[in-house]
Amino acid sequence: MDAAAAEQITIWSLFLQADPVVKGVMLILAVASIWSWAVAVDKWLQFGELEQNARKVERDFWSGRSADEMDDRGSDKPRDSLSRVYAAAAREWREARRGGIPDGQQFLDRVDRLMQAQISREMSRASRNLGVLATVAASTPFIGLFGTVWGIMNAFTNIAQQQQTNLAVVAPGIAEALFATALGLVAAIPAVIFYNKFASDLDRFGDRLETFADEVAARLSRRLSERT
Repeated sequence: MDAAAAEQITIWSLFLQADPVVKGVMLILAVASIWSWAVAVDKWLQFGELEQNARKVERDFWSGRSADEMDDRGSDKPRDSLSRVYAAAAREWREARRGGIPDGQQFLDRVDRLMQAQISREMSRASRNLGVLATVAASTPFIGLFGTVWGIMNAFTNIAQQQQTNLAVVAPGIAEALFATALGLVAAIPAVIFYNKFASDLDRFGDRLETFADEVAARLSRRLSERT
């Protein structure tokens, strides 16, 4: 009889036989896991696209085009991050040239502030939804633990009511409780891994934007020196 009872313990049966509170915990953990995977796939594609576009812009930037051509680049509506940083400098370059020779250091300071503001916007856009992964990684183990504690309380209550301690009575309740912990870990572990990866990718992307802005500023500074 114990063997028959053990054979009936499956993931689906654990869910169906669980207490309503534990069922709610399991559903929350399942939704959190699916949500974190959806965010992870989206961020994976996003950072891949950012990397591809950044390489293209850097290749174009170092292809030998002059700074005067920034007028044309700045008049477009750039769709990638580095191009938008480039366009911020291009617009200021275009406005400054209308008044003659730009005013040296003041002009470079304005360009730097504009590019830094654009970098902040790009970093905010790139980091969107990373908080979801952080929240799932931090909270789901505790949600699973709550389900486990509640399930064990129910298991001991059933033991007390039936006044039996054989495996057929104890196993379902304990398995139900531990299943909640397992679901919490299943949701949390991938979220932690993905969050750390994308946080590292975000830091590298920020450094890339800063470096590119410095290169644009250096080219403008050189161009200003040639005009004076």
